[in-house]
Amino acid sequence: MQIKELNWYSERLHRDMPVKVYGHAGKPCLVIPSQDGKHNDFEGFGMIDACAPFIEEGKLRLYCVDTIDAETWSCTWKNARDRIVLHEDWMQYLVQEVLPLMEKENKKQKAMTMGCSMGAFHAANLFFRFPDRFDTTICLSGIYDASQVLGGYMDDLVYLNSPYHCLQNMPEDHPYMSLYRRSDMFFCVGQGAWEDELLADTRKLDGVLHAKGIPAFVDYWGYDVAHDWNWWQKQAPYFLGKIL
Repeated sequence: MQIKELNWYSERLHRDMPVKVYGHAGKPCLVIPSQDGKHNDFEGFGMIDACAPFIEEGKLRLYCVDTIDAETWSCTWKNARDRIVLHEDWMQYLVQEVLPLMEKENKKQKAMTMGCSMGAFHAANLFFRFPDRFDTTICLSGIYDASQVLGGYMDDLVYLNSPYHCLQNMPEDHPYMSLYRRSDMFFCVGQGAWEDELLADTRKLDGVLHAKGIPAFVDYWGYDVAHDWNWWQKQAPYFLGKIL
């Protein structure tokens, strides 16, 4: 498997930001790790091994990035507005710095997003905000109501970064609607240990998608399926197999 690690100074975040790339060809996929996670997490928690057949066959190329969740979503002592402003800087880093690199390396092929837990929230948020740049998302055990993570706080940027809220109010004639309907989206959650909050949020998003007539594969796994890496290792290749 071809692996390379990139690193550059982000003017938007004012720090060095690493990106680890797995694969030589295939569908480009922006991978967001779970809460407070780093670019090595997908490898460290066995997800690269789980996806290896697709990567080695040249069907999939993963671009794994760092979060700054520890300074935004997890930073409960900090002012909520400051947290969401910094999160938005990180989003712009991904879309204006990482994504152009992916597009250049993959002949402008549209990318997909993938993530687990908090990474699933980020993956969904990127997909729904930029469907002109992404055409697929795989979200495993995610939250989709951003205000929940901020203790109910809501402002313009929280709204913009909350798929559950944005989708509810998106008009039928919005150009994103046709892009969503031509895209592939997969949402999965278990019904076992530590999944209660994620299960409720997935059902909320499922209801909004259904009401808007946006087709999506929303899959509820069994009562033995916990919020843990060993299940995401099974889920990721299962849904990748439906795309690739």
